[in-house]
Amino acid sequence: MPTPDRTSLEEIVAAAWDILEAEGVSGLTMQAVAARCGVRAPSLYKRVRDRDALLALVAVAGVDELARRLGAAATLADIARTYRAFAHERPQAFRLIQSAGTDPASLARASEPVLRIAAGLVGKADALPAARLLTAWATGFLTMELAGAFRLGGDVDEAFEYGLARLTAALTSTGELSSPARPAGRAAGTSPHRAAG
Repeated sequence: MPTPDRTSLEEIVAAAWDILEAEGVSGLTMQAVAARCGVRAPSLYKRVRDRDALLALVAVAGVDELARRLGAAATLADIARTYRAFAHERPQAFRLIQSAGTDPASLARASEPVLRIAAGLVGKADALPAARLLTAWATGFLTMELAGAFRLGGDVDEAFEYGLARLTAALTSTGELSSPARPAGRAAGTSPHRAAG
C-alpha cells in the first residue's frame, strides 16, 4: 500500500467525489476513501481532519468545478443550461453544494459569471437580485427534477426551456419595473440572508 505521503489531498478529494456520486453521502466514509486511495483509513487523518472536513473539501471541489464550467458561459441561457448539466452529471455534488457551508471564496468564483451576465442584462445596480432570481429558479427546478417530483406528464426539458425563456424575457424587457420598497433601516445592497448564489 502507498504511504500517506504518496497520497495527495487532491487524490483523496477526487476519490471522495467519485464515492459520493456512486454511493451518496451515507456511503462516503473515511474507510471507503482509504480503500479507493490504496491506503489505510488512519493514514487519511494526516491529510483530512475527519469526515465532516472531507465533505467540506468535496463541496468546495464541486463549487470550483461548477465555477470553471460557468466561466465559459456567454449568455443567461448558457448559465442555466450549464448549471443543469452539472446537476445531472454530478447530482450528489449538486445536493451537497446546496446543503454544505461552502467556502465563501469558492462561492464568489461560481457567482462571478452569473453576476457578470446579469449586469449586462439589467445593469450593475440590479445584477445581484437578477442573479439570485435565476439561481433560485434554476436550483428549485433542478432540485425537483432530480427528486422526480415532476409527475404530471409533459416534457421536463421543454418546461425548463419555457421557464428560462420567460425569465430571460422578463430580465431583458424594456418596460420599467418599479423597484420594491426596502424595509426600513436597511441600506441598498444589504440583506439579512446569506450571500448571492
